[in-house]
Amino acid sequence: MNKISLGIIIFAFSIGIVLIYFGAYYTKFSKIEDLRYIDPSLPVESRIESLLSQMTLKEKIGQMALVEKNSIHSLGDIALYGLGGVLSGGGAKPKNNTASGWLDMVTRYGKASYVSRLGIPIVYGVDAVHGHGNVPGATIFPHAIGLGATNDPVLVEAIAKTTAKEARATGIFWLFSPNLDAPEDIRWGRVYETFSSDYKLNANLGSAYIQGLQGRASTTIEMLATAKHYLGAGGMKWGSSANKDFVIDQGTTVFDEETLRTFYVPPFKAAIDAGVLSVMVGLNSVGKQKISANKYLISDVLKEELGFSGFVVSDWYGVYEIPGGEYAAVVTAINAGVDMVMLPYDYKTFIKNVTTAVQKGDIPKARIDDAVQRILRAKFAVGLFEKNPLEDVSVVGSSEHRTLAREAVSKSLVLLQNKNQVLPLSINIKKILIAGSAAHNTGKQSGAWTVEWQGIDGNAIIGATSILEGIKKKLNPNTEVLYNQRGYFEVSENIADIGIAIVGETSYAEGWGDEENPALSREDTDAISLLKKSSKKVVVIIISGRPLILPEEINDWDALVAAWLPGSEGEGVADVLFGKKPFSGKLPLPWPSSLSQLPFSPDGVSANKTEPLFQKGFGLGK
Repeated sequence: MNKISLGIIIFAFSIGIVLIYFGAYYTKFSKIEDLRYIDPSLPVESRIESLLSQMTLKEKIGQMALVEKNSIHSLGDIALYGLGGVLSGGGAKPKNNTASGWLDMVTRYGKASYVSRLGIPIVYGVDAVHGHGNVPGATIFPHAIGLGATNDPVLVEAIAKTTAKEARATGIFWLFSPNLDAPEDIRWGRVYETFSSDYKLNANLGSAYIQGLQGRASTTIEMLATAKHYLGAGGMKWGSSANKDFVIDQGTTVFDEETLRTFYVPPFKAAIDAGVLSVMVGLNSVGKQKISANKYLISDVLKEELGFSGFVVSDWYGVYEIPGGEYAAVVTAINAGVDMVMLPYDYKTFIKNVTTAVQKGDIPKARIDDAVQRILRAKFAVGLFEKNPLEDVSVVGSSEHRTLAREAVSKSLVLLQNKNQVLPLSINIKKILIAGSAAHNTGKQSGAWTVEWQGIDGNAIIGATSILEGIKKKLNPNTEVLYNQRGYFEVSENIADIGIAIVGETSYAEGWGDEENPALSREDTDAISLLKKSSKKVVVIIISGRPLILPEEINDWDALVAAWLPGSEGEGVADVLFGKKPFSGKLPLPWPSSLSQLPFSPDGVSANKTEPLFQKGFGLGK
């Protein structure tokens, strides 16, 4: 075969492919009478009306399904069932676990939705709670509790905006944050996901975070934010969990109408005022009723009274924790006001059950239409139908973003004790000893929701700087620096000027972090004791997702710093230790002196009416 013949065949083949695609496009839209919904120049409500009027019941119910990516049997099911959303559960990642790999994966799911009859795009969601932590090499910011310690809404908005950029670079337009829970008990494993125990601070920083994610434009937004967990999820009682593996997470919150109005509702009212377009209901209960079954709280308070026009999404498998079986559970939840159900598994049974419920009259058709309208409103607002241009993947983990994270670390540190002004330290110290389980462990200092759901141990986080490395960068080259995790140093006449113990918790997420006695490990307290024997003065830095019950030996420590879970930029800790930046953080919640003080009431009073070790708002320095 000569080159000319081959060229003709290739040309003809190419024309054939074009005609096939054109034919499919023509066939698809030739059956649609009203194409106003694909016209971006029209008002969103007109586009919703156009699209909703042409959707079948099956297509509407499909939009109400949010499915974990690994549970989708084939990409073709996305269009076949008209699924509304796909998410990556904790640690659910592409085979090529890079920013580019994430973009390729999310793009494939998106393209699969465009070939449905009406071409309604899915929305892909992830838990990016302290940066786009799912992606190796992304910028990892301090967890929310550290941001609460900064009490800096401008900084928080900038962090959210940066997180949105890194997520958009991977094709993602929906983040399950911010968390507006107000923890009343430090034994809860999700304290660090919250800004504060103070509802006013939560409202202020939560609004800033939402505006950072979504942008301040009045029309198209940049990213869907999610205010969670509605409602009262920080106030569960110890020992009340409905999950046999947990103790307090997913437990029962007890509150009266006054507490509801004074403490629990205001942060969500502020979120709505900031323009949030999705709200996630929690896995906790009020009395014996799951929040996702509570029509008063969801439909009457959130939607009617507060005027929320976005959509309500349930949490992981939350709807099916409503008693009565799967059919009864979805009927109850949808009638209560849940619009999109995080299944996260069996979408076929869900669609079948909801279809049957509508046909039998157990769920009114008007409730389905209302739910789908709300979901479409968010999809149009974020520009999914227009396939918005993405950020370049090079922004993920960029030096500019890491500089912002380092600033956040420095502003989040809370100085709790500083005898004889031992801090800040001089960079010209002759000898310094460093110990502790968190000194050289970027996984531990980043916490959970980092690459994996429960976090990772060690120094495998791409581009991260441990606190030990950050300290070494600050010191004079002539300074002798010795590091031993357990604090074993040879004691001689030449003892160190300063010993720094960087200690803290092992990473945990959700109820797996429920802990009856949150405290330092024996390994860490031993390391501090050994360090004291070989150092003139000892500085203790605590890496944790919550205040810990501290030992009596605290009185023997020269300085104590709460560094929370600072993330990837450990040098931000060193910036403050050595005086490049001042201590400015303040405690976003009370630091109890004993377990007998737990829980604190929503207004900050301890259970035994005694003063905490450190009050909320305490912090030495600036």
